Amino acid sequence: MHHTIQENDRIPFAGRFAMTCLLLALLAGCALHTPQTGSALSGIDGIACVGQINTPPAGLVAADDDALLKSVLGSGGKGMLCAGRVYQATAPVTVYRVWDSSKSNSLYGGWWSFNRPQGPRDSYRTENDICAEWSALDRMSSCSIKPGAKIVVGPGQSATCEHGILPKSAANQVFIPNDSRSNVLFVEDCSQGVIWP
Repeated sequence: MHHTIQENDRIPFAGRFAMTCLLLALLAGCALHTPQTGSALSGIDGIACVGQINTPPAGLVAADDDALLKSVLGSGGKGMLCAGRVYQATAPVTVYRVWDSSKSNSLYGGWWSFNRPQGPRDSYRTENDICAEWSALDRMSSCSIKPGAKIVVGPGQSATCEHGILPKSAANQVFIPNDSRSNVLFVEDCSQGVIWP
């Protein structure tokens, strides 16, 4: 009788063990496919980014464009974005750019913000990973993203400058693939540049 109870106990235990293994395998599979939303972001160098990719303003929807995304992701010290997400404009969306009045094509560059830029200049440089040798940052304009245009949004990667390193930033930057030299612009209705800050 005692022997019979042990035999019967083994079967339920084996079944429970098998079900536990199956459940753990399913959970592990789900964990591998969980999107990064709300979790820590990593850069292309595998090192954690600072901050998150914020929800963009109305008029932008998630889109796919791997080539555009890869073109703006940089490894540590290279500037660019640490992580990013592609969006497409379904309506005009206002963006702001601080630029260098001594460079003729600077107004229609690639790097923008959804928020009106605030000074002082050095704080803005640090927040947006902009080396002093890249831009004087002396003018500010606003434009509208053209409907249909694809952009990339994400937190900044660290940048190695002539006079030091700017750390990764949680501030979301907006990359718009303008090429004013080839007359390819994805912004319109731009304001005249005002002295900044």
